[in-house]
Amino acid sequence: MTSDGPAPALRRGLAVLQLLASRAAPVSAAAIARDLGLPRSTTYELLTELAAAGFAAHLPGERRWGLGLAAFEIGSAYLRAQPLERVGRPVLGRLSGATGGTAHLGVLHGNETLYLAKEKSGRTPTLVTDVGVRLPAALTATGLSILAHLPPGQVRALFPDAAAFVDRTGRGPATLPELRRDLTRTRRQGWAVEDGRISAGAASVAAAVFDHNRLPIAAIGVTVGHRCAAEPEEACPEPFADLAPAIRAAAREVTVAIGGRGPD
Repeated sequence: MTSDGPAPALRRGLAVLQLLASRAAPVSAAAIARDLGLPRSTTYELLTELAAAGFAAHLPGERRWGLGLAAFEIGSAYLRAQPLERVGRPVLGRLSGATGGTAHLGVLHGNETLYLAKEKSGRTPTLVTDVGVRLPAALTATGLSILAHLPPGQVRALFPDAAAFVDRTGRGPATLPELRRDLTRTRRQGWAVEDGRISAGAASVAAAVFDHNRLPIAAIGVTVGHRCAAEPEEACPEPFADLAPAIRAAAREVTVAIGGRGPD
């Protein structure tokens, strides 16, 4: 790559960020240097500075690099300022009417779900998932549906230890292996479910919205009143599969509207 311009280091750093954002999995420093035509020493210096600012994350066990939390926060800010909410709101209105639940649009903000829009049916209870509210992504259906399609290294960077997990109702993952089991199940069936993890007496189903790189940037979900007395959570017999088709169709509609593409 060329270093022309008044700020070559900045241009190179931005090129590294763009490369990390375009890859579906973390990348080695050697591959970054090769693809961008940079000396390895320069590449390591850029990655070190980006990591110090939170824009890159080093995965020592894999000797690879991925996006850091600051990059996710920038992406969330962009989504809040751009038409995603305006595109999604009418879709949420139709979805709420069709399902009788409260429909919401959320994005990742660090390891939390940030809610951008909400359309409520009169038949559902008052919920904590209001616009602007942030909730633990590992507990919400919207968060799980996004996390399920992120590279494993990025999920690990978001949940590096037990302190990253939050317990609200005694349900939900408390460790990375438990979270990975949830994410595997979500990818397999194509939608995420949480039952009583955020609020007792409510359950949610969600599906991811994708960008032009087939990366998850948001999720659409529906919350309905439901109480399952079964313990553990996995023993609850209600899979909410009847809600999934409408929710997945709504997520696809928003994906197409923003020029995105779902996974193959």
